[in-house]
Amino acid sequence: MVVRRPRHIPIRSCVVCRESSDKRRLLRVVRLPEKAGGVVQFDPTGKLAGRGAYVCADEKCIALAHKQKRFERALSVTQDKMSVDLFDRLRSSKGEDAGGADSISELTSNPVLSNE
Repeated sequence: MVVRRPRHIPIRSCVVCRESSDKRRLLRVVRLPEKAGGVVQFDPTGKLAGRGAYVCADEKCIALAHKQKRFERALSVTQDKMSVDLFDRLRSSKGEDAGGADSISELTSNPVLSNE
């Protein structure tokens, strides 16, 4: 008889309320590497390379993250590196499963603000 250990579940904390939760229940925002432009965008898959920060899927946390510039601080970026529609995409995805193929294609198809 083989006894299996329970699978490890990564825990992350929200940059606004600091509440810890399962990584899959939070929304991830990532700063892409400088080679990729260093822009900040929503990461629905949780697998993009770069520095990540997490926020609860709660409307209040998303609004406070925008107002208090929590992502700019957590990711050490300026406003010009933020995706144009980052907070709109976070709000629209708060009730969806990040792993769904439809939500991924919809959310990653939007353009990112460039410095040019």
